Amino acid sequence: QVQLAESGGGLVQAGGSLRLSCAASGRTFSDYAMGWFRQAPGKEREFVAAISSSGRTPSYADSVKGRFTISRDNAKNTGYLQMNSLKSEDTAVYYCAAKYGAWSSRTYDYAYWGQGTQVTVSS
Repeated sequence: QVQLAESGGGLVQAGGSLRLSCAASGRTFSDYAMGWFRQAPGKEREFVAAISSSGRTPSYADSVKGRFTISRDNAKNTGYLQMNSLKSEDTAVYYCAAKYGAWSSRTYDYAYWGQGTQVTVSS
């Protein structure tokens, strides 16, 4: 079992920045790929970014590419999502997730999920 807890969400103006954190506990964090997903009201949960267990191969949804950066510090059992140039359409609940093996952009591939953190971008 891997337990995940997100933090760092909040209210920010358009063009601003936020840094989300995902603290992991339980099994060895460095064995798991990590993903960030988001869900806006009335919409399905969607892929934002993912990173391999080693942190070497990040991947991003087209909608956030060039604005968001995913990273991880395995020594601290923590993953991060740096979000810059935020837009109103980035408003959503953001979830971190973990899976054993290679990263994936599909929600159903992830076995472990955090409780989510709200990000609201005002225009």
